[in-house]
Amino acid sequence: MLICPQCKFENPNTNKFCQSCGTSLTHKFCPECSTEIPVDAQSCHNCGALCGTVWWAIIAKKASVVQRVGGVDEGENSTLSSLSSLAPNYELLVGSYLDSQQRYQLLDPPLSQEEIATHTEVCVRVLDCKPYEISLMEAVLGNQQQGVVTLSEGVSEIPSLAKLYIDLQSQTHPEIPLIHDAWQQGDTQVVLIEDRSDWQCLLDLWQEETTNSLQLLHWCYQMTQLWAVLEPVGCGQSLLYLSNLRLDEDQTLALRQLYLEPLNSQPTTESSENAKIQQEPPLTIQALGRVWQALFRQSQRTQFGSVVQMLGDLELGKIETIAQLRSRLEVISLELEAPETAIPPTEEEHSTASTIMQLDELEDINTRTDDLPTIVLSMQLSSLEDAGRTDVGRQRDHNEDFFGIETKIHKLEFPKSRVLQAQGLYILCDGMGGHAGGEVASELAVNTLRQYFQQHWITNQLPTEHSIREAVYLANEAIYELNQQDARSGVGRMGTTLVILLIQGNQAAVAHVGDSRLYRLTRKQGLEQITVDHEVGQREIARGVEQSIAYARPDAYQLTQALGPRDRHSINPDVEFFEINEDTLVLLASDGLSDNNLLEIHWQTHLEPLLSSGANLERGVTDLIDLANQYNGHDNITGILIRAKVRPNLES
Repeated sequence: MLICPQCKFENPNTNKFCQSCGTSLTHKFCPECSTEIPVDAQSCHNCGALCGTVWWAIIAKKASVVQRVGGVDEGENSTLSSLSSLAPNYELLVGSYLDSQQRYQLLDPPLSQEEIATHTEVCVRVLDCKPYEISLMEAVLGNQQQGVVTLSEGVSEIPSLAKLYIDLQSQTHPEIPLIHDAWQQGDTQVVLIEDRSDWQCLLDLWQEETTNSLQLLHWCYQMTQLWAVLEPVGCGQSLLYLSNLRLDEDQTLALRQLYLEPLNSQPTTESSENAKIQQEPPLTIQALGRVWQALFRQSQRTQFGSVVQMLGDLELGKIETIAQLRSRLEVISLELEAPETAIPPTEEEHSTASTIMQLDELEDINTRTDDLPTIVLSMQLSSLEDAGRTDVGRQRDHNEDFFGIETKIHKLEFPKSRVLQAQGLYILCDGMGGHAGGEVASELAVNTLRQYFQQHWITNQLPTEHSIREAVYLANEAIYELNQQDARSGVGRMGTTLVILLIQGNQAAVAHVGDSRLYRLTRKQGLEQITVDHEVGQREIARGVEQSIAYARPDAYQLTQALGPRDRHSINPDVEFFEINEDTLVLLASDGLSDNNLLEIHWQTHLEPLLSSGANLERGVTDLIDLANQYNGHDNITGILIRAKVRPNLES
């Protein structure tokens, strides 16, 4: 099957255009110069930009996949271990293919037969010459999600290494590369994962003079979180290779690939240090301490006092659990954040804190490791971007939606510090009342709210809940008085829904009346609907009625609240506050965009990619409008996208 990149429709492999939306399945446009190029092209023939779909291929002997020689490597040269040879008939030449279907073409320089014979594992980059074709592994995962346990045609067995990626992928760990495809060829396993070979190495940023000591602790803390995920499945070794520790675009720790722990402790000839590490099976958290020592040594950075003590205690076995190690990192971070006022914990306090953390970890280790690494460092806003658009839809003859965006961004940047002070006001209204009614109400509400906050939001703090409610009541009063002046009655009274988002730094508040919604998307939590529609169906559910019964009512979607038709005593806006502690995409949407579960169905294709800094929000909101017109189109369509990126607060 060919999956359309635009609408995700499944097409036969012989199709040249999508049967659903008409998008070309053989050509695409260069993201740099918009030249049309074949989908299997590695680079644009016009501007030279890299356009191909590239994967990181791991080729390993089946029998040796579970044996990975351990140690803290000192560079790229120890990425490949020397335990056994690959299949002798496996050719690794540029331009050759890894598979018999001639889909995955090698891009890296060829290895000599001597090199291949001495490596148990070879990693190469491959170009996907059929990027729109569903892979065998994707078909297997799709079957599993649908409850079908049979393997797809052509797949006799899932490689053992691939199973690890699949299991961790299902637990939503963005630090670990996503798997794309996998198969077995004789006694050789091939696993294709996301290519992170060009991601920044942790060591490179570790050695930068501008990198704050708190940031170093933050990365150490992230390693402890990953350790709790990887060690139970035998992949703790993945954290012990410096060349495997990478950073994503937000400087969050990530892995290039997974490595399995060795079954034995046979020393290697790489270095005496590596040999010592391998003589201590099973793997313990002492190995993390040696990784940190290697990072300090290789970066030529001086270890500060508290870290020296912590590493010494690790080596001596005084720190025995991951919970104790995290506790020590937290204490050190507090000392660095407030060196003049910090009071070191007593031995009893430290023991109590460690015990509490151990109990928490035993109670739910998976939940703890999925939490954001905000215990060591608070987060601060690093960028705030937005885009909004409204469209009349395919059936209405006028647009009653209206929105407003107002941001104030002040950035201070110096060689060793950067502070972003940002304030954002985002308002979306869906009017009702026909011509000279709905559009008047929605615009009046937006302008009233803007004027209110221009006068009352003057500090570096979010407005209080009371202040936000007063703003909503004021907007309601403005529309209500206009209805009274014009002597409007019944369905002729104009009104509007409202959803409003206020952002101050990494703090946010949302208020809403009606069925316009606010969604929040993060990599860890996926898509969440934050607001609850003010409509009859939801009112009945809140009263304990089953959802199927509540929405079987003919008036289930009738609004229970709206701005304007009645005085302020008839509305009760919901107000909620939340922190932005990880990169977040927020969407304000009118019902023309959210109806029929459109966003819940398509968020992975139309919203999740917009979390990346390189994604264009203007294009993203346009694509959402087009999607809504394709599947809904019965109403006006409005969306506002906000992308908030955060980083550890190193200036605290």
